[in-house]
Amino acid sequence: MVMTIKRREFLITCGLATLATQIPPLNAQGKPSPNTICKPPRLQLGDTVGLIAPAGIVDAKDIEAAQQSFSQLGLKVKCGKHILDRYGYLAGKDADRAQDVNSMFSDRTIKAIIAMRGGWGCNRILPLLNYSLIRSHPKIIMGYSDITTLLLAINARSRVTTFHGPVATSTWNQFTVDYFKRILFNGEAVTMENLNSSEVRVETIAPGKARGKLVGGNLSVLSAMVGSPYLPSWNKSILFVEEIGEDVYRIDRMLTQLQTAGILNQIAGFIFGQCTNCSLGDEPSFTLMQVLQDHILPLNIPAWYGSMIGHIKDKFTLPIGVEVEINADVGTIGMLEAAVSVV
Repeated sequence: MVMTIKRREFLITCGLATLATQIPPLNAQGKPSPNTICKPPRLQLGDTVGLIAPAGIVDAKDIEAAQQSFSQLGLKVKCGKHILDRYGYLAGKDADRAQDVNSMFSDRTIKAIIAMRGGWGCNRILPLLNYSLIRSHPKIIMGYSDITTLLLAINARSRVTTFHGPVATSTWNQFTVDYFKRILFNGEAVTMENLNSSEVRVETIAPGKARGKLVGGNLSVLSAMVGSPYLPSWNKSILFVEEIGEDVYRIDRMLTQLQTAGILNQIAGFIFGQCTNCSLGDEPSFTLMQVLQDHILPLNIPAWYGSMIGHIKDKFTLPIGVEVEINADVGTIGMLEAAVSVV
């Protein structure tokens, strides 16, 4: 009997039963709930943040630094059981990393879940997540880069708002913290606008304004998910992407993949944040802007390059699944609703 109970608890928290990921969430009457986005509760001072390592390897010193950062924000920290595990270049085996994600959602003391870092590995654990559990325990989950995979999958399968923003090892400077607090603590519907900086300039691809739900993340990670059942609807969405360390021809290849998959033809607006350390390569090349114009101009939608999104110190906190209005002439992203529940 004891072994049976333990096995059942393991399956519930770890989500290894494939069936659990396929069953739609049920309401109190045992009927499928409406297909609406669920907003997680807002953060408050004194809340506990769960730290996980769903992708690359984490060092103990990184955890210590993260604890200091969150302490300055008035938050407590609880680490995932397997956060310091190592398995090749991954922060533990797939089942263990998935268990940490599921356990954080089931733990009632945890109010938000933040990834320590990106890297690679989140795509491997998608079939092991318990999406029904996540739907029934909605919480803030945040990160960027490889964490894009978790954000999009949870938004698509659990219908919960997720957040593309700093990881625990990010630079928690004034700009980053300001958007983090206003969106996740205060529940404000903010307008995101670049700092006045020569380093991050808005370059309009096509002018105009557009409205739609905000969806996106790291371009290479997103491209690797095409064809899977873990992507949300693109219909009339605002797509944002960012990238690091890729030659321009690879950006071209990935955008071509989104185009041939029918994704670009569905979106209402496009934002390319930053392409950090992206080069022209050794062969004759287009510029990045020429590639963006080739793919985006024929869509006749508002679009720009240069938003403060990606592998940079100053970054927005972007709510995935929330309605926004963009202005490609000035490069702003205006939230039309709060991203968290303030009740």
